[in-house]
This record gives sequence, C-alpha cells and structure tokens, in this order.
Amino acid sequence: MKANRSLSELIGQSSEHFKSVDDVNLDNLMERIGDSRVVLLGEASHGTAEFYDMRARITKELIEKKGFTIVTAEADWPDAAHINHYIRGREHDALRQNKPFSRFPTWMWANKSMLEFTHWLHAYNKKTESSEQKIGFYGLDLYSLYSSIDRVLDYLQKVDPKTAEIARERYDCLMPWEDDPSLYSRAMITEQHKSCEVEVLNNLQDLLKIELECSVANGEQFFDAKQNAKLIADAERYYRTVYYAKNNSWNQRDHHMFETLQAVLEFRGAQSKAVVWAHNSHLGDARATQMSARGELNIGQLARQEYGDKVYNIGFGTDHGTVAAASSWGGPMEIKQVQPSHIDSYERVFHEVATDNFLLPLRYPLHEDIRKKLLPERLERAIGVIYRPETELQSHYFYASLPAQFDEYIWFDKTRAVEALPKQREEGAFDTFPFGY
Repeated sequence: MKANRSLSELIGQSSEHFKSVDDVNLDNLMERIGDSRVVLLGEASHGTAEFYDMRARITKELIEKKGFTIVTAEADWPDAAHINHYIRGREHDALRQNKPFSRFPTWMWANKSMLEFTHWLHAYNKKTESSEQKIGFYGLDLYSLYSSIDRVLDYLQKVDPKTAEIARERYDCLMPWEDDPSLYSRAMITEQHKSCEVEVLNNLQDLLKIELECSVANGEQFFDAKQNAKLIADAERYYRTVYYAKNNSWNQRDHHMFETLQAVLEFRGAQSKAVVWAHNSHLGDARATQMSARGELNIGQLARQEYGDKVYNIGFGTDHGTVAAASSWGGPMEIKQVQPSHIDSYERVFHEVATDNFLLPLRYPLHEDIRKKLLPERLERAIGVIYRPETELQSHYFYASLPAQFDEYIWFDKTRAVEALPKQREEGAFDTFPFGY
C-alpha cells in the first residue's frame, strides 16, 4: 500500500487538477496538443456524462483556438449525416431522414450532452461565413448497412435512375437479413445463400465511374453517397465473416473507421484537422494492450502509424458512480452503479490521488518519473454499452500499459450516467432536434 500511496502522490504532483468540466482551464492542454492534425478523445464507457461533456469542452477549444473543422464519432454514417446537415444549416435535408439514432444503443448519441453540443456546433457554424471553416460532423462506424443502402439508392435515383435500378437489384441480395444482418454470416457458413460481395462491389465501382461529373455538380452529396457505398461493401464483408473470424471482424471494423477518418480529412482539404470521439478501446494504442496478443489493432494504433507526432491521444477514466448501460445486447437502458475499481487496476491508483478530477500529461509529463512508474502493465477497465458488475473482472478489465496507450489521461473519480433523450417529445420539453425524438 505504501508504494501505491507514493505513486498516487506522484500522480497528484504530475497532474493538473480541476473542480468541474465548466471551470477547467485547458490552456496547457492546448499547448501540449500543439499543431496535431488529429486529436483522439476516448471514453471508458458509452454512458458517462462527464466523458461527453469534457470531450465537448475540449472540442470547442480545438475549434475556436486551433482551427479544427471536423468532428468524427463512433456513430453510424447516415445518423451523423443527419447532425451534419443540421449544424451546417441544411435543416430541410435533416428533416427528410426518419428516426435517426434509433439503433441500439440509442442513448450513446441521443443524450442531453450530445444535444447541447450539437446546438453549439449549429450556432458556431451560423456565425461562420466561410464554408471551408464550418464544422462538419461525420460517423465512422459500419453498422448502418441498410440505412446506407437507402441513401445510395436515393442519391442514384436523382443523378442516374438507370444505375439506381441496377443497384437496387444488386442490393436485393442482402435484403433477406434486414432484420438481423448477423444471420448473413451463418448463411455463408452453411452455404445456404451465395455471397453478396460481388454485387456490392459492383455498385461501388459503378458509383465511382460517375465521380467526376457528380462531384463537380455537388461534391458534398457525392462524397456522402460514395462513403455510404464504401460502408456497404465493408459492412457486407464484416457481417459475412463475423462468426468465423471474430478477431478479424474487429480489425475490419477499426480499419473501416480509420479509413473513413482519412477520407473525411482528404475531402475537407490538406489543412483540415479532425477530432475523433470513440471508446478508449478503439483509441488507446492497441500495441500497448493485450489486444495486440490476440492480433487486434485499432484506430489509435493506425493513427500513430500514419500521423506520428501529429496525433494526440487522450484517454478517460473513472472509479465509481453511475452509468447508462444494458445488461444484454438489445436490452433496455438501465442506470447502473459502477463498482469501485479493482485493487490491481490503474483506476485504483488514480482513486487514491488526493483530488477528484485531473488531467495527467503522459507524452509531456510534468515529472519525468511518472511515465516510468506507470509503464508496468496493470488492469484497466472498459465499460461498453453492456455492463455486468457481477462478472466485472472477467467482462470489463484487460491488461495495458497506460503511458504507451495514451498521450494524456483525464480522470473523474465519481461520474454520473448520461441523460438519454425521451423517445417521444413531451409537452414543454426542450427541443430535441436534430435527434428526432
């Protein structure tokens, strides 16, 4: 215990303390981020309000002080496009989409913290005259297979009805699994149905053939359609292999998310800068965790390999409080108590620091000894959309080397669950547009 207390005291001396998200001074963090082109903002759960609020605070400063114009998130591309239309002053386009953010887990993005941040982005863009300087919001994930099919067909119907008809016939190959795409993989294993790989790739190629003409006419609409078509191709491969190549399916997903990030950066221009919001498990360098031993990689690893020192990677953590999560996939959201951290974890060390909230620089430490002291692997907690406190050690902890994972770590000792938006708008309730609830 003495060694832990000593380490906790060193962490206290090596960190920047703050009382709340609202009053935290981020000037030193902005200096450490420097001229990074990509900033990765993690979270230790998908249902903690402080993580969302702090990411919003940091992102606002990156926009206002560092010229960032891209916010990307571990969200479906079509749903994020709904937000993008709204914040860029295209409410009429946003209104055309029915029931965005309706896929489980709805609270992950349809929550009060995200609503407030989205309204801030809308207000910022409204006072920004240059289209190039307006903020864009983009989804990185690949679970929107059938929503993306609808978007591609809608676009093709406008620009090339004949190609749209051909594409519709090809995408029909995927329709039997619309209610549960994961069953597609089982059908491939049992050879009950032929693969749809050729059909979706042909549609992507056909779309790319009309790229020059359509991108000149409306570059943003074409880019949206192209990314949806690419998503469909990647999602088909993901669902086709998910049962017999689970590690590979993780890698496929993170490769897709990273390639989508790169595509957005390229589309927005050479001077563009991007923020990424995703779980620590996607953003902390996989090479510093036991994921690597399983042959898994993630966005954090790929970003460091591609951008080097031009990426700044920030992880988040907590000890106890409440979290929004389900008990099983597809189950109802519950407000659950987060168990106090395991005695052998990084979280327990941070819990023993004599302050509740702090920023801990790791790439540019305030005391050189801190990296060395924290480098030996410890347990680290990860809560996703499912939280099972009764099996927490087996279900939610893994080994990692924190200073090798992240450039900075932000700690909240006690946290609270995100406030999910109501599915039905109530009389007198705050405006929930553009989340559609």
